[in-house]
Amino acid sequence: MAGRGGSEQPQRAEPAAVVAPLLPDDPAVGVLDLLGDPSVREVHLTSRPESASTARRLALSVIRVWGLGSHADTVELLVSELVGNAVRHTGARTFGLRMQRRRGWVRIEVRDPSRALPCLLPVRDLDVSGRGLFLVDTLSDRWGVDLQPRGKTTWFELRVADH
Repeated sequence: MAGRGGSEQPQRAEPAAVVAPLLPDDPAVGVLDLLGDPSVREVHLTSRPESASTARRLALSVIRVWGLGSHADTVELLVSELVGNAVRHTGARTFGLRMQRRRGWVRIEVRDPSRALPCLLPVRDLDVSGRGLFLVDTLSDRWGVDLQPRGKTTWFELRVADH
């Protein structure tokens, strides 16, 4: 299943340090040093509900390093939705978070070992669940799912201004 835009692969991400250097005492540097930088390599997290908070902190730290704070709220919400789906619906012990930046785009991926495809469900006003992919579809510029030999990668992309 692919969302808007199909499943083309982005070019290699720019190194974060080239985009927006940070001071050594910046909190974003500490989080990325401690937990790993998903813009450098995939960060593996335990598949528990509280890992959504960790994934959000990592994603927001990278967004800040990249100087894209205006996208922070959208990134925070959509990372929560993708991680929530991976934790709730796959039965996996871990999932991976990866972020890439290329000219005009940011791509955020959540990888899990399940090959079960997520479903974009119709959403009604009184629904209290099932809104995750609806939000991803509504707020991202493109999204999709890439099946892997062992699992899948669910991703979304946002258009961003180049500096």
